[in-house]
Amino acid sequence: APESLMQALEDLDYLAALDNDGNLSEFGIIMSEFPLDPQLSKSLLASCEFECVDEMLTIAAMVTAPSCFLHTPPGTEEIARSRWRRFAHPAGDHFTLINVFSAFRAATASPTHPGNREQWCCEYFLSCSALSVAEMVRAELVEIMKRIELPISEPDFGSEANLLSIKKALLSGYFMHIARDVDGSGNYLMLTHKQVAQLHPFSSYCNTRRIPEWVLFHEFSISEGNSIRVVSEISPHLFAELVPQYYFSNLPPSESKDILQEVINHLVPVSATKEEQK
Repeated sequence: APESLMQALEDLDYLAALDNDGNLSEFGIIMSEFPLDPQLSKSLLASCEFECVDEMLTIAAMVTAPSCFLHTPPGTEEIARSRWRRFAHPAGDHFTLINVFSAFRAATASPTHPGNREQWCCEYFLSCSALSVAEMVRAELVEIMKRIELPISEPDFGSEANLLSIKKALLSGYFMHIARDVDGSGNYLMLTHKQVAQLHPFSSYCNTRRIPEWVLFHEFSISEGNSIRVVSEISPHLFAELVPQYYFSNLPPSESKDILQEVINHLVPVSATKEEQK
């Protein structure tokens, strides 16, 4: 549909993938090397700047593969939730996925589970096929990074600096996927088109019963009860620091936008100083 095409072109423009004539920019050409959604490609390239490439490769692979969390048989829901809690990361689902992938690799390589991936996944109510796909996707992305000579930083997952860097890389691509809990009960209003959504049941926040106010989400699904999937908490200050101004100015009016505008107004003197230094 023409509307969908125009929206897609607008999104690519916001991601700096197009030049003034509507052709792929140099950055867009590099983005197109990856078999990923443009927002994910942008986040992966941004991770080179923020030196969290190893972690971002894992996130990209895990969100590209099918969901690794299985729909559990009746009566086993609480057991599954308690097993998944082992992987839950307080920073959100993107970080939880890194924990799941790392545990999958470590456990299936250990002497106690010599190659028996299916058994380990069964114990934790995880999909072995989905995690195997994620492993293949990650290996393919690493090959592409090497082929186009992009730097792959050393893993540093867990440090405060690394967690912040991952959030910055994610926000570089997913600044269009921001939502705010408007009433403290998990009703998230999206900044872009003012739809209300709830957290997907597989979110680690549902498991820990913590409701962050501002979140970045991977995707919005109408078919799954207006839910947002793969969600991580972000701060308005971090969003204000990384959002392109021309995208922000085109957002529809809302209370959330007013809050963010106040944050941006406070950041302006700092940003101006940084620009002068550049």
